[in-house]
Amino acid sequence: MSYIVVLNPLILGSVSADAPGAKRDVLGAVLPVPQVAAVTALVAGVMTLLFGLVANYPFAIATGLGINTLVAVTIAPRVSWPEAMGLVVVDGLIIMLLAATGFRTAVFTAVPAELKAAIAVGIGLFISFIGLVNAGFVRRIPDAANTTVPVTLGTGGSIASWPTVVFVVGLMLTGVLVARGVRAAILLGVLASTVLAIVVEAIAKVGPSRGAHSQGWSLGYPALPERVVGLPDLSLVGDVSFGAFTRLPVLTVSLLVFTLVLANFFDAMGTMTGLGQQAGLLRPDGQLPQVGRALGVEGLGAAVGGAASSSS
Repeated sequence: MSYIVVLNPLILGSVSADAPGAKRDVLGAVLPVPQVAAVTALVAGVMTLLFGLVANYPFAIATGLGINTLVAVTIAPRVSWPEAMGLVVVDGLIIMLLAATGFRTAVFTAVPAELKAAIAVGIGLFISFIGLVNAGFVRRIPDAANTTVPVTLGTGGSIASWPTVVFVVGLMLTGVLVARGVRAAILLGVLASTVLAIVVEAIAKVGPSRGAHSQGWSLGYPALPERVVGLPDLSLVGDVSFGAFTRLPVLTVSLLVFTLVLANFFDAMGTMTGLGQQAGLLRPDGQLPQVGRALGVEGLGAAVGGAASSSS
């Protein structure tokens, strides 16, 4: 799950307000990438420790893919970034309330195991598709009028690009490590792919994917950092506002919060079930024991993530 420390800043953050593809809010402001990376790592570390201490499960908890995209693409353009994160805090508080009353636990246990497994598979497919897009296997390149165009294989039907080569090598290496039962196989695969990408960029000068140069790197630009050690900028912590309730109509805000709660609700359900099955923690009936505490901590994580501007 370490990928989220890199991917979340690229989804929520921007290099500058005038950069291509910048995620600007209604005021034209953006979240700086380094600051989002810092708070993402901070919240993930704190909430993972809390999840182990309170819920007694060996699960890591961090910003979830899907909800951060919803915040960046749908919510932030309507409000300011602090107001968008305020809605995430409200989402977390509602989730905590539902967990405290036992309602969330009742729904969790009432949902059939097959549906929970299907949710976990759907989350995996969603993450896999993001990887395929960023690796250059599939692309959606808008036309001149920026109208809807179908997703195609590679660029112009070709997947011959250096990012795709790095992806294939990294995927095969990770698969071999997993098959051989190597601990931290996925993390080792990520590290090896990162090193390979840096070497490829240093030699081939691939460059980022922009405009006509669509075969470059899609998200992160692989390069050695200017500094190896430095103090994190945590200025986004506490930069939250509930002004969205006055900026937008009540019905609109209510629907946005409901969407966040619904996504959070079932995202956690599928993820916990999938992890529990992989770890051998499920009871014979397919349920997680003492799931109420886990769901409560997960709701707290959503509220803390919003308060730190790292999303739920």
